[in-house]
Amino acid sequence: MAVERATRQRDAIRSVIQASKRPLSPGEVLHAARSEVNALGLATVYRTLKLLVAEGAAQVITLPGESPRYEMAESAHHHHFQCNTCRRVYDVPGCPGDLRRLAPRGFTVEHHDVTLYGRCRDCARRKMHASR
Repeated sequence: MAVERATRQRDAIRSVIQASKRPLSPGEVLHAARSEVNALGLATVYRTLKLLVAEGAAQVITLPGESPRYEMAESAHHHHFQCNTCRRVYDVPGCPGDLRRLAPRGFTVEHHDVTLYGRCRDCARRKMHASR
């Protein structure tokens, strides 16, 4: 694969993903990166995300029934939390451990994903204030 040259757009997209503390949708990347490059388009975001994944710098986070999100590739295994209200996805550090014991007898677990669902801190606060 040919080495892609750095551009302001690519640098802004990479910077947004690196600074984020959670996986972002392409739309969230676009919105945040436009603070650095106003003329940035969604097609450029998608091309850059594809490039970052191909380089191994970013990884795709896929939750059932949801569009892919992207985060920088990490060495530490972790899981995710999705807010049922705002639909944002957050990293959950760590892992509940060896899940092989949950597999049916004779089955081999090769990989696992754990996703927690509920309300994020912001949405929980809004609901609490609205119920007062």
